[in-house]
Amino acid sequence: MATLGERLKMLRKEKRMTQMELAELLNQSLRAYQYYESGHHVPEFPNLVLLANFYDVSMDYLIGRSETRERQP
Repeated sequence: MATLGERLKMLRKEKRMTQMELAELLNQSLRAYQYYESGHHVPEFPNLVLLANFYDVSMDYLIGRSETRERQP
């Protein structure tokens, strides 16, 4: 299964966004966001929720615990 960083990078590229645009969405520095994609740091819970909502994927998918993108009701 993919890691959180790999999923973040893949989802960002699907939306054709830059790392800087995602950093701005999270109100973070570019370097902080780069650490997320590289796997050196993990976003805090509110940012994980924001990212899952932004990409319209489940939290389990985002963090690599599931291959199912869809959120469950």
